Amino acid sequence: MNIEQLIEFCKPQKIAGVKPDKTGKLCQDSREVAEGDIFIAVKGLRSDGHHFIREAIDRGASVIITEKEIDDNDALLWLQVKNTRKLLGPLAQFITGNPAEKLTIIGVTGTNGKTTVSTVIWQILTTIGYKASLLGTVEKRVNSDEYKSRLTTADPIELSNDMRQMVDAGSEFLVMEVSSHALSQQRVRGITFKVAVFTNLSHDHLDYHESMNEYASAKKKLFNSLDDTSWAITNLDDSRGKWITNSTPAKILSFSFSGKGLFKAEILSADAEGSVLSIDGIKIKTPLVGKFNAYNVIEALLACTALGIDGVRVARALMECTGAPGRMERVNSIAKREKEPLVFVDYAHTPNALENVAATLSALKLPKQKLIIIFGCGGDRDKSKRPVMAGIAEQFGDKVVVTSDNPRTEDPEAIIDEIMRGFRNSNLVSRITSRHDAITNTIIEADHNCIVLIAGKGHETYQEVNGVRSHFDDREVTLEALKRRELLKNARVS
Repeated sequence: MNIEQLIEFCKPQKIAGVKPDKTGKLCQDSREVAEGDIFIAVKGLRSDGHHFIREAIDRGASVIITEKEIDDNDALLWLQVKNTRKLLGPLAQFITGNPAEKLTIIGVTGTNGKTTVSTVIWQILTTIGYKASLLGTVEKRVNSDEYKSRLTTADPIELSNDMRQMVDAGSEFLVMEVSSHALSQQRVRGITFKVAVFTNLSHDHLDYHESMNEYASAKKKLFNSLDDTSWAITNLDDSRGKWITNSTPAKILSFSFSGKGLFKAEILSADAEGSVLSIDGIKIKTPLVGKFNAYNVIEALLACTALGIDGVRVARALMECTGAPGRMERVNSIAKREKEPLVFVDYAHTPNALENVAATLSALKLPKQKLIIIFGCGGDRDKSKRPVMAGIAEQFGDKVVVTSDNPRTEDPEAIIDEIMRGFRNSNLVSRITSRHDAITNTIIEADHNCIVLIAGKGHETYQEVNGVRSHFDDREVTLEALKRRELLKNARVS
């Protein structure tokens, strides 16, 4: 890309300064600017890139793209455009050679299930033999290579660079989670989706969106952006399932487990080892547990069939698809599993997600088994869900342990106080502020007839306290506790 092509693409309202001979990378963070780079000033939720133009210039930016006029532009090229946020995504794609156009892209949105559905679609495609990449909360994969994922949906510059890497690695497909934040902030502007999947909508992110209607409207933007060659997959058992696709130009594949929609799905059997499902005459065996995972599996199957892959072939691949890390993940120590409590780690951090996993495990209980639920709520987030989640834990748990999640900058004890207000009977509730101690003590004291659900953090490998992130993995703490439990048990016997 030369400077004339850049100017033509941006269609600036005003141009001033000196045209550089060549340009470097595109940046929206002034701290990342190096000599010769292009800096685009974008107004964000917490900060405005226009306040950091001086820093970008001092770091050597050769091109500045803004919405406002700037001083001191004689030594560089200044382009004034109407809306930098709208320009950012398409410009990032243009600079990296429009890699999105070379990928078949599947986008998954909704409150719960995005990560599992995206991961299962990716697992289906790779199991069948396609080269596919994945972008999401838990994993970023370029074919089989795994990279660290920072956000559910990255910023447009990172997205375009990731896509460039995927195309260069030979990927044919990209499966990506699409968050409401990303849709609201136009992070996926300029990207064409072949398939869009709606999982469900429930109480979440009201610290960012002013209302459930605003939250739902953000999700709807994905479906409104489709064209008539695209496919929209929707769950009609959700109250917003029909509405979410009511103005999309795309072809719609709707399904339901309650007799609605184009396809009627059915759970033929379910236990702790997995489920057997049926849709449109196709029988599906999956190791994933619970009704909410039945929705996830059906959505993944429909997304793949929308791509033109035979449903029977997809069903065969699903037998090998294990879903996403930290989503109803069973954790065991190596020895004597039958003498241990059943322990599941799950990312459930919303009322709806906690209800799904807690209800599922409660239904799986044998007559002598008890369900123990360990959970907390994140700080600096929607406070209204705290007592709601307490009521759900009390409804399904035989015992509840309230602990810290990621308190961030809030006082952990104050968060727990707000959670405790949601319990009707606190006699069966313990509060242990230290998450490490809550998990360890609960597992050591649990017998083999207990099912322990550790909810809230799932795949996360950190805990944020007082704004500082330290290494913490619920699964690692669980394994340590199970081994310690075995040692203490053997010591008592001897």
